[in-house]
Amino acid sequence: MNNDIVIQTKDLTKKFGSFTAVDHISFEVRRGEIFGFLGANGAGKTTAMRMLCGLSRPTSGMGQVAGFDIARQQEKIKQNIGYMSQKFSLYGDLKVWENIRLYAGIYGMKDADIARKTEELLERLDFTKERDTLVDSLPLGWKQKLAFSVSIFHEPKIVFLDEPTGGVDPTTRRQFWEMIYEAANRGITIFVTTHYMDEAEYCHRVSMMVDGRIDALDSPSNLKQQFNASSMDEVFRKLARKAERME
Repeated sequence: MNNDIVIQTKDLTKKFGSFTAVDHISFEVRRGEIFGFLGANGAGKTTAMRMLCGLSRPTSGMGQVAGFDIARQQEKIKQNIGYMSQKFSLYGDLKVWENIRLYAGIYGMKDADIARKTEELLERLDFTKERDTLVDSLPLGWKQKLAFSVSIFHEPKIVFLDEPTGGVDPTTRRQFWEMIYEAANRGITIFVTTHYMDEAEYCHRVSMMVDGRIDALDSPSNLKQQFNASSMDEVFRKLARKAERME
């Protein structure tokens, strides 16, 4: 795999009995790219993301993430990616610093590096006074910033963001996207699913899944031109009308 390509799939397929959840999808994602992975409910996004994260084996086809085979090297993949979901993946009954240390340890970081980087992170987020605060006590936007920072604390090659901005206000969403751009500028690849079509505009490229297949993949500006649409929301609605299945 080309060093600049960090995710690559070819005819990736996942079946559950006679139902084909992911149907021969092929695409590549480059280093430092912000890649939007969109589709209506039931399109197959979550199933595809689980395969890419090493949580589910494909039925057929091939896939590589960070240079590792998704069918045979799942543990290697988990060590080289970050992950954040809408539920933030943080432990509310642990303090801020305890969450950072817990996840850093899971990712195999050394104690000295954890201690140094924890102080750097708390200072960068302006969380120094909150280090001993229980995460459940933080405002939603603060939890979100902390969860994203924890997911890339070990400097992974790729971070998977599964609807990370659900339920937060527009101002906080914009601040979150500033953090995404900073990470991408450091060479971290961002693989993001979202239901907010205005966020699709922030991605370098966007894929649109319909009924388990990728029906469109290009930059937002090219997709709008291709579908004669004024917004990504309009592109999404035109494609979603073709869907035959729902969750």
